[in-house]
Amino acid sequence: MDRNIRSVDDVLKLMDSLFAPEADRWTSGAGTWWDGFYEDRSKPVPFFVAKPDESLASYVGRGLVRPGRALDLGCGPGRNALYLASLGFEVDAVDVSPGAIAWAGERARAAGADIRFHCGDAFAEDGGAPDGPYDLIHDSGCFHHLPPHRRVSYLRLVDRALAPGGHLALGCFAAGAAGCELPDAELYDGTGLRGGLAYTPEELRWIFSGLREVELRRMRDEPAGSPWFGEDFLWAALFAKPEGAAPLSR
Repeated sequence: MDRNIRSVDDVLKLMDSLFAPEADRWTSGAGTWWDGFYEDRSKPVPFFVAKPDESLASYVGRGLVRPGRALDLGCGPGRNALYLASLGFEVDAVDVSPGAIAWAGERARAAGADIRFHCGDAFAEDGGAPDGPYDLIHDSGCFHHLPPHRRVSYLRLVDRALAPGGHLALGCFAAGAAGCELPDAELYDGTGLRGGLAYTPEELRWIFSGLREVELRRMRDEPAGSPWFGEDFLWAALFAKPEGAAPLSR
């Protein structure tokens, strides 16, 4: 059938196809690429360390985020999911990479942590992330790997899964420090996202304008001996979902 567009999801899938297959880092088909990335666990990749984000620890330490039900998006080897579970959160963690989920599962078993891991596309309408509701959605490095049109899917997920009064904790590339700064329209040339998209504070505030900004700052650069993960090329943003909030995506 050549006439295959009759829903927003059909449009999103069509736009996915405008990227080269090897540039796909966001759908369930990206698992193989990420498996290769995680295969050598000894690589000096900053977020391979078994440490939670300093920003997440700060939110908890200041009482901005309290134990409840949490969803860790793009959990990778599970460092933030394990931290949340250690504090008494009920944690679901999702990633497209079977290799990442296997590594995270090993860490969880070694720590005696009860975490529900899900392997797949968190944004798929069927078989994606659990519906929630969640008191916390945590994302350290997933959002900036999404192409512009998939922000619609991301906002849908936050709409569906984040409880009123709940928080979205986001870590993503900071414009001027890391990531691709090309305008959205220039990314649809058949290549890819050039490693991930960079954002300004104004862009993040506009995208998540349906949420209340609690904090938006650069992540602190943490030394090697720190108990926390921190890289100052990332934004650390905390947003809250107001009671009775209007849908984020339309």
